[in-house]
Amino acid sequence: MLLGGIEAGGTKFVCAVGDEKGNIIEKVSFPTRNPEETLNDVKEFFNHHPIEALGVGSFGPIDLNKDSTSYGMILNTPKIKWKNYNLLGSLKQDFNNIPIFIDTDVNAACSAEYKYGAGRDVGSCLYITVGTGIGAGLVQDGRIFQGKNHSEMGHIFVRQHPDDPFDGRCPYHRNCLEGLASGPAIEARYGKEGSLLVDHENVWEMEAYYLAQAIMNYTVTLYPERIIIGGGVLKQEALYPLIRRHLVEMMNGYIDVGEVDKFIVAPELGDDQGVRGAMALVVL
Repeated sequence: MLLGGIEAGGTKFVCAVGDEKGNIIEKVSFPTRNPEETLNDVKEFFNHHPIEALGVGSFGPIDLNKDSTSYGMILNTPKIKWKNYNLLGSLKQDFNNIPIFIDTDVNAACSAEYKYGAGRDVGSCLYITVGTGIGAGLVQDGRIFQGKNHSEMGHIFVRQHPDDPFDGRCPYHRNCLEGLASGPAIEARYGKEGSLLVDHENVWEMEAYYLAQAIMNYTVTLYPERIIIGGGVLKQEALYPLIRRHLVEMMNGYIDVGEVDKFIVAPELGDDQGVRGAMALVVL
């Protein structure tokens, strides 16, 4: 069975074809422009491949309520040309003879790690991405968790570090988790991108403090068997032991997470994670 996958990102689209085991046969990427130009590139790529189903992991926010009249529509995104754009409807017009499955990019990534990566040996895993924004998705027993709509776990509130006078970057909540710990928040706080602050231990101690709080909140609420944390900010690998240490201190023996270095782990699928996750939506 030949499957198609689209990682629909705010910066670039990645399209791939592969099989139901997640193996990629061919892949291409191109910049995200306006919807018409971008989806023309998508259609051109898949016209050369007789796919039988298509999975899409999209940037958001996107309406995933199947009972909604705006199901599959990108909602209040800062990417103005994509605001209120019917992504699913447009894809159905272009690929009207195959089933199409759509979810958020972070849920798709979680699906891939659950099936093929760092979560393949557990029954439930939470995937957190920390980059331009912060998001998280949960897969349990092969199913993506979703309530009325997709969750926005990057917008939880955390305690401000006592040495952090930063007001926060989120345009809606200022000092929520995303407003304090995303890549743009780091750059706004210090005046430099995180990649230029590698040797500044105080930067990563504070970052780990915020991320560990979030992980504690997710753990006491959802208690997944494994937490996988990735994204551009986590390219700073020194964060992992700092996050684990802060989590143990914050948990203070209340919940035993077992071996913390096996509870909080890095993703395993690298740059193919998003598009493999899109294909995984078809076979979950």
